[in-house]
Amino acid sequence: MLTRESAIRSTPSTLQVILRTFGIMDMVAFIAVVMPVQWMQTGHQWAGLGDFPDAPVAAYLARSGSLMYGLHGIFLCLLATDTVRYEKLIRWVAAVTVLHGAAMLIIDLVEQMPLWWTIVEGPAFSLTGVIVLAAQWHTQRRYSG
Repeated sequence: MLTRESAIRSTPSTLQVILRTFGIMDMVAFIAVVMPVQWMQTGHQWAGLGDFPDAPVAAYLARSGSLMYGLHGIFLCLLATDTVRYEKLIRWVAAVTVLHGAAMLIIDLVEQMPLWWTIVEGPAFSLTGVIVLAAQWHTQRRYSG
């Protein structure tokens, strides 16, 4: 007879697929760590943010922020390797992600980011946390006996 843990570990769960998907999406940010500043300038204008600041700190913040997102992606993929072992940590990360989205929404409003940015960024972060929490709940419910 399979235990809850062995049943969850026997096939990739929806939770694992979700964590890996979000992780890979985050790892795309590694591109910005090494992209030419000219590409940053073009993207900045394309997003409706005006001219990209011509100061070292602007490129530094773009690159270091992108590095953090990429590392976060690796972390999510690591959590996906054993959702039973990391159950509490996954729940904590997902809950913090919901709060992170709320904080980003407030920052976007205070900094008067474009409306499309404000509508998408914070709520999307929060939604990813809700999706992970729901998938975790579903996995636990499916295998609880």
